[in-house]
Amino acid sequence: MANVGDRFKTSDKCKASGEYVFDGYTDGPTGKQPTQEEREISLETGEEFPPIRSTGRGAYWKLLRLQ
Repeated sequence: MANVGDRFKTSDKCKASGEYVFDGYTDGPTGKQPTQEEREISLETGEEFPPIRSTGRGAYWKLLRLQ
């Protein structure tokens, strides 16, 4: 189970269905930022955390709220 505020990265499996918010790139803070639409995602338990498609970079995701 995951708790609000827990952080995950691209390719991790989702431990709890919920809303997740972009929390930085896995390779550092430099470069183009994700689009507004990419900053928040909904995932179901077992799904894989995605990269940021517009930049092709791995991302950290923070659990914002449980579903």
